[in-house]
Amino acid sequence: MADEMVRQAQRFFNTTYSGYAGMPTLAEDGQTSWAVMYALTRALQLELVISPQSNSFGPGTLAALTSKCPSINENTALSGNFTRILQSALYCKGYDGGGIDGQYNDRVKAAVTKLKADMGVSSVFPGSSLEPKVVKGLLNMDAYTTILDGTDTVRSIQQWMNSRYIGRADFFIIPCDGLYSRDVQRAQMYAIQYELGMADGTANGVFGPGTKSGLRSHTLSVGASGTWVQLFTAAMVFNRRAGVSFASSYTSALAGAVSTFQNFLRLDVNGTADFETWASLLVSYGDDTRKGTAFDCADQVTADRAKALYAAGYRLGGRYLVNVPGTDLDKVIKPGELTTMAAAGLSCFPIYQTYGDSSSYFSRPQGTSDAIAATEAALAHGFKKGTRIYFAIDYDNTGEEIANKLVPHFRGINEGMSQAGGYYEVGIYATRNACSQVSAAGLSTASFVSNMSAGYSGNLGFPMPNDWAIDQIKTVDVGSGSGRIQIDNDISSGRESGQNSFNPPPAKADLDVAFDMAWSSDILKDIQTYFQQIGIPEEGPPDSWPWPGKTKYTTSECVEFMLSWDDLFTSLARVLKMRKTLIQVSAIWELRHFNVTSVAGLAVPSVNDDFSDACVYDYHNDGALPDWVTQFADMITPMRDCSTGIGQIFGVRAITARNYAVDLGLLSEAKRDASVDADLWTVWEKLHFNQSFNISTVPYMHILHAHEHGMARPGLTTGEGDTEKLLQYYQGDTDEAAQQAKLRMGMYRIIEDKYQSVFRKYA
Repeated sequence: MADEMVRQAQRFFNTTYSGYAGMPTLAEDGQTSWAVMYALTRALQLELVISPQSNSFGPGTLAALTSKCPSINENTALSGNFTRILQSALYCKGYDGGGIDGQYNDRVKAAVTKLKADMGVSSVFPGSSLEPKVVKGLLNMDAYTTILDGTDTVRSIQQWMNSRYIGRADFFIIPCDGLYSRDVQRAQMYAIQYELGMADGTANGVFGPGTKSGLRSHTLSVGASGTWVQLFTAAMVFNRRAGVSFASSYTSALAGAVSTFQNFLRLDVNGTADFETWASLLVSYGDDTRKGTAFDCADQVTADRAKALYAAGYRLGGRYLVNVPGTDLDKVIKPGELTTMAAAGLSCFPIYQTYGDSSSYFSRPQGTSDAIAATEAALAHGFKKGTRIYFAIDYDNTGEEIANKLVPHFRGINEGMSQAGGYYEVGIYATRNACSQVSAAGLSTASFVSNMSAGYSGNLGFPMPNDWAIDQIKTVDVGSGSGRIQIDNDISSGRESGQNSFNPPPAKADLDVAFDMAWSSDILKDIQTYFQQIGIPEEGPPDSWPWPGKTKYTTSECVEFMLSWDDLFTSLARVLKMRKTLIQVSAIWELRHFNVTSVAGLAVPSVNDDFSDACVYDYHNDGALPDWVTQFADMITPMRDCSTGIGQIFGVRAITARNYAVDLGLLSEAKRDASVDADLWTVWEKLHFNQSFNISTVPYMHILHAHEHGMARPGLTTGEGDTEKLLQYYQGDTDEAAQQAKLRMGMYRIIEDKYQSVFRKYA
């Protein structure tokens, strides 16, 4: 919501300063933002004759303000505009700036008094004057009242730290918003260093050797009191330990809470604030000298390395199911490696990671593809049913990205696991926050926590996930000579036991491989040429259609779609051991024939696929309908089912096919009843809106058709005759479908004979 006084502050800045070099022009929208605070900071620097100006209220700005105006009030303000800058900042912070009139009046004084009380510094800086460090805190986006998910207890600790340490040279006013953040964590470290006696300039807010050494001599137990207990209970509160309050006395109740925390993190349980406990509260990796019994590594565990690891106390190791395409990093499990580990007494848990170092990789469809690919890889390595695969998120993620990217990605992973037969459980490797959010959504069964990345915002201020299995804390070298290996030293909670026996490697099969994208333009030209030969132009309907109109997608768009989903097509084919081309042709042929024909501006109900979808949507939904449905207005006749989505599959038939796949053990999900509207809608909605679900249903349709017509299940050796029959039955058991199947076979031969069979040969 726009604030009129913020708008006036923006107008004041534009009118007064936007003509100067380096000064921006602000949008006069009444919204407080960093852009506004940066602009006011630049204006203040101009009034202080600092050149050039910058967005940062750094040491130079603080020094100049301290020199020229160490205490700002009605008598010392440098100018009217100087005061207007401060009044504008007060309004942007939500305080009464007394009008933007250049007068340090009683309303400004009252606002400043309130601001300093909210900051917790009124005892250090009494009265209504503005001190330079307060001005620095005024010209940012920090809040000084409890907001969002903040707590009053955390806010009281923030105010206490401001009050106690603001006089130190490198300590600046921190937010008092009730939230534990990166700035608060750094301030907490400064506070500990100050109490250890470190001088200004020596204290640096880093959990380094001096801080570690000092904490080793500050073990606390029942009966202790004073500032050190306050710092310790603050750390417990920041870590969201239940039943702990900010206090100055170490009580038996606190000792009990500490014991619970120690047991949870697999520390020595003694109820005291010893170094390991301090460390685990202050940084995500805790005491990085702790000796773990688990590890993960990118290098092969040879026999000599396995012996060295076992001798060093390790019993559980994480290894990678696949390599990252397009990179030279060779981290995948090698043939015989799992047997070597098991013979040495080491169990293994599998990790799946290809890309995953930025938010752009993650989505629900990608999750589905990853799950099916991970299943295929795990089966190939011999991991038994029930093994947990940890899917990696290897970057710092914001809360928004977790909600909008990572949770949907893991929904896709769970769907993909079901599509691939439900062989394996889902684990997650990520920051504390991401692990906790995905677990809370019911999308993972255990967390492998990237605590080694202590600076990640997803680890700062977030407690360990309740379902943590592996705690990654430090990269170390183990062994010597031929037994030397670099690993990540991990703490095990006992939740993950890994596997120490494996299925024999499956017989080598002529499985499909990924499409080589260097040939993407060639396959597009080949399919375009073939389609044109059979009367399907690049754009528009086939010549055989008896009505005028149009199709929704061009040939180019359909081929691009096929290639963009190549990971999923490949994984499905490999897991189900059928030809990828069979799945692709059925899906892409239907996509190219998606009809949006209209006559005289009106949809033609009998042939318009969007219209049919709208009728089904209307049947299953009461009340407000989306625009894509209401565009057909009064033409809609509610309809219970129709073919929909990429592969143009009926909901009833999808239920039948998927239920049959469940019976065969190919799919792991609850069966549905096609006669029940709720079940039908659940499946139809997914077919329509979830592309990966629709694509994944196509091969089950082929398997069902083969069963219904007494044919062998489609596989790697299915001949052309049966393939053509399967393509026919996908459309129906009619003469027209038989004729269409012959045309589809032409596309099949192009993709299979010219490309996929060649890629398999040289894979």
